[in-house]
Amino acid sequence: MDVFGVAVVAFVTALGGGTVRDLLLGNFPVGWTQHPEYVYLVVCAGLLTTVVAPYMHHLKRVFLVLDAMGLVAFSLIGCNVAMQMSYPAPVVIMAGMITGICGGVIRDVLCTQVPVVFRRELYAVVSLAVCILFLGMSTLGVPATWNTAISFAAGLSLRLLAIGFGWRLPTFSYRQSWE
Repeated sequence: MDVFGVAVVAFVTALGGGTVRDLLLGNFPVGWTQHPEYVYLVVCAGLLTTVVAPYMHHLKRVFLVLDAMGLVAFSLIGCNVAMQMSYPAPVVIMAGMITGICGGVIRDVLCTQVPVVFRRELYAVVSLAVCILFLGMSTLGVPATWNTAISFAAGLSLRLLAIGFGWRLPTFSYRQSWE
């Protein structure tokens, strides 16, 4: 991938989920258009990865932790946006999940890979659990700061435990079922 491709992939990965969420919820203007610093930050971070690419195998754990943090944080942000717009619970949960996972789906599709959320890893399930926990605690009146901190810690712990212990969802193969 050339430098332009790296910048595009970094952009859609980091900001694609929020963009899709905003478009679906009718939340205009789309968030990053009001904060161009997000674009600069994401593109620069993407380009920085080209410098550290030769050392990525040494940094795999760091990137897995950062990815887990991003999944949980974006899921919480998406829930919060939908809650502020007074959407019902199922929409809040889906908005959180879309924000958390959609950027990675777009990235994987652009890179011609099966999206990670459609494979066996506990990824989208972590986003779902975080969204349900966040919404549930909000409904119970848990203060926003505590709710966010608890939901973030629980989601990050779940994702890291899933990585560490290899927790996976069962898979289904269409080919095997038709043969």
